[in-house]
Amino acid sequence: MTRRRDLQPLQRRTFRPWHGLAIRGAIASLLFVIAFMLLWFDRAGLRDNVDNHLSIIDVIYFTMITVSTVGYGDIIPVTERARFIDAFLITPIRIFVWLIFLGTAAEFLFKRSWEKWRMRRIQQTLHDHIVLAGFGRSGQKALEELLADGTEIGSVVVIDDDPETIELAKESGVATIRGDATRDEVQKAVHIERAQSLIVSCGRDDTSVLAVLTARHLAPNLRIAVAIRNSDNEDLARQAGANIVVNPVSFTGLLLASTRHSEHLAEYLTDLATSEGRVRLREREATKDEIGRLLRDVCDGRALRLYRGQKILCPDATGPRIEKGDTIVELVRS
Repeated sequence: MTRRRDLQPLQRRTFRPWHGLAIRGAIASLLFVIAFMLLWFDRAGLRDNVDNHLSIIDVIYFTMITVSTVGYGDIIPVTERARFIDAFLITPIRIFVWLIFLGTAAEFLFKRSWEKWRMRRIQQTLHDHIVLAGFGRSGQKALEELLADGTEIGSVVVIDDDPETIELAKESGVATIRGDATRDEVQKAVHIERAQSLIVSCGRDDTSVLAVLTARHLAPNLRIAVAIRNSDNEDLARQAGANIVVNPVSFTGLLLASTRHSEHLAEYLTDLATSEGRVRLREREATKDEIGRLLRDVCDGRALRLYRGQKILCPDATGPRIEKGDTIVELVRS
C-alpha cells in the first residue's frame, strides 16, 4: 500500500543523475591513471625522503596525494623534468579533477535541492494542467500528440508507479510523480481538482477504470479520457465517470477492415487522427455570427457534426440550425 509520506515530490529532469555520476567517475579515474603513468615513467626524478626507495605503491600513493592535494613533502620531484611534469601536466590534471568533484557536488547537492524546491513550487501552483496517468506506449504517444498540437511541456504531469517509466518521462522534460494513479493521495498530489483534463492509460482496464473513478470522486467537473482495451469494459468506464472512452483495439480493427475495399481509406483515417497529418478534426463552440444559420453553410461546408447536449446532429439540406451553446466538429487543414 502506498502511503502519503512515501510519495515522491514532482520531478523534472532531462538526464539520469547516476548516469552522469558514472561518466564523471570514469573521467576522474582516467585522469588518475594518466597521472600515474606520467609519474611512473619519470620516477627517477622523484625522491622518497623516508627510505630513499620508490616502489610502485609509493608512486600510486604519490599520484593520489598529488592529484587530490598539493602533497605532504615525503615524496618530492628533484629533477627539472620531474618539476616540469608536475607543474604543466599534473597540476592541470589536479585542477580538472577538482572541477569534476565540485561539479558533481553542485549537481547532487545544490542543483538537486533547487530542483526539488522548484518542483514543489510547481506542484503548489498547478492549474489547468494535463495529467497523464500511465506512461506506457499509449501514454507516450499521447504526450507526443499533445506537444505536436502546441501544448506546453510545463503543463503536463505524468503519474506512473514504474521507476524506469518515470525516468523515461523525466527525459521527456515533463513533471512526474511516482505512485499508483488509483490512489487518492497520488491524484491529490498533482491537484487533480485543478487540472484541465486527465488522460488515463494504465495498461489494464481494471486499473484504468479505478483511476477514472478516483478522479471523478475528487474532481466532479474534470474532463476524463481513458483507453479501454476490452469492449466489455467501455460501459463500465463511462459509468465510472469517463467523458471519452477510446478503444485502441477497435480502432485498429476499423483500420484493418477499411483496407478490404479501399486502398486509401486507412491512410486517410490515420492522417486524420494525428496532429501532424495534412487534415485534422477540430471541436469548437459555435460563434455568435453562426447562431441561426444552417450547419451545412458554416465552416465552408466542412462542418461534420453538431453536438447539442446529448444529441448528435449532422448537416443536411434543411438543418440543423445552430443555437447558442452548440458544439461544432469540423474538418480543417493542419
